[in-house]
Amino acid sequence: MGDALERELQTHFGFSSFREGQKEIIEDVLTGRDVLGILPTGVGKSLCFQLPAKLLKGTTIVISPLISLMVDQVKQLKANGFKDVIAINSLMDMKQRSVSLNQLHRYSLIYLSPEMIQNQWLEKRLQQLKIDLLVIDEAHCISQWGHEFRTDYLKIGKAAEKLGRPPILALSATATPEVQKDIKHQLGLKETKDHIYKMDKPNMTFSVESCERPEDKLDRMVTILRTKKLPTMIYFSSRQTAEHITEELKRHTGQRIAFYHGGMEPMDRLLVQQQFMNDQLDVICCTNAFGMGVDKSNIRRIIHYHLPTQLESFIQEVGRAGRDGLPCTSLVLYTPTDHFLPLRLIQSELPEETDVHKFFQFLQTESDLNRGDIAEKLELSESQWNFLRFQVEHLSDTSRQEAKVKIIQQLKNRSYYKNRKFKEMLDWIHYDGCRRVKLYAPFQEGFIEPQVPCCDSCGGSVEDLNIFAAQDSDHEEESWEERLKAIFLQGNNRV
Repeated sequence: MGDALERELQTHFGFSSFREGQKEIIEDVLTGRDVLGILPTGVGKSLCFQLPAKLLKGTTIVISPLISLMVDQVKQLKANGFKDVIAINSLMDMKQRSVSLNQLHRYSLIYLSPEMIQNQWLEKRLQQLKIDLLVIDEAHCISQWGHEFRTDYLKIGKAAEKLGRPPILALSATATPEVQKDIKHQLGLKETKDHIYKMDKPNMTFSVESCERPEDKLDRMVTILRTKKLPTMIYFSSRQTAEHITEELKRHTGQRIAFYHGGMEPMDRLLVQQQFMNDQLDVICCTNAFGMGVDKSNIRRIIHYHLPTQLESFIQEVGRAGRDGLPCTSLVLYTPTDHFLPLRLIQSELPEETDVHKFFQFLQTESDLNRGDIAEKLELSESQWNFLRFQVEHLSDTSRQEAKVKIIQQLKNRSYYKNRKFKEMLDWIHYDGCRRVKLYAPFQEGFIEPQVPCCDSCGGSVEDLNIFAAQDSDHEEESWEERLKAIFLQGNNRV
């Protein structure tokens, strides 16, 4: 296959060579193997299915976690001449969706959410197609979100069977051996060709700073942002805090700052994302609803105002910086009481054992689990309700008493798992050795030697990024006349 693949790469995408891991994964995909690919953020995982979609005769389906991610990739592909691609999602109006579903045979690449692929009408349309490849992008979501928040992730394996069980490609940037095993189990993958690569950010400096009060975090961020205008993402676990800090940072820095979270209208979220992508915003204050798959190459800083609930989330979030290979930095700010919020979030994602008993009492008089008011009636969050509903449907062949016992045991297992993952995060925060060593230990053996100051424990600091900032300051301050002159000079040099 050798050089032929490079020629196809050049023809369809304009690249002369593959990045690490891409070619090996594509070769196995084209032979019809089931493949698990773990590639570092920014390597270009999407090419691993976009090029096969061009070369395979049938249809490639991509399961993607976020509408904004689908829309962005489709827009990018169409701009590069890949026209037979579409994303079927809830933002489409009924007429637009109906027209698209009737013309599915025209597309070689179809993006869907895990919820959309469960749609029975769409399923019937897809069964009429020759599906050559089913891709699960950001496959760690199966393990991270599937068990309670978005249980449709756990149904993808069955959906694949209904579609004739095409070859499966599962892709992620962060998956421990434990998560890799869960991905395979949930998708029903028995024999896979695994391509596991190191997930290092050798161009990132890691820092953790302790603050006495939340107000001290704000002061610290203001100081950092004032040093230099650089594309920055600040992560929060609270929507309200993200909005509040956005206004405070605007007031104290005068920079272009916006917030982004799951409580906003979809079109408002898309607008903020596009503004940030197009350098119309300097800073974005966001929850973890933002960032997955965001391909903005020049993000220089990732700041965590709140602690993530697990190292996987942290690695995914810092992975959005420095995709151009230039220096970037991660800063985690924490106070002595910061562990309470993540623990409350973990608790809110899972029902209590008393909720399980209450739910089974409810089932004695009600069998329709599709009623929209059940969660409210039982005083359950969306995540808690999703967990219970999925478990009951999954155990539909067992007696109710046996199902209740199994669900309570599964609840204990998930609670233990989530608390263990958060303890790993806390251990990293309070570790007094090299942060790089501690961060990557659960995922891989060793790490790539950093190209920048390593971490605060090794003498690095978030301020070290100023060395890079000063180097590019002249370029940023160029007038339009200077830029135009440079363009003409380049043109003359080519003649």
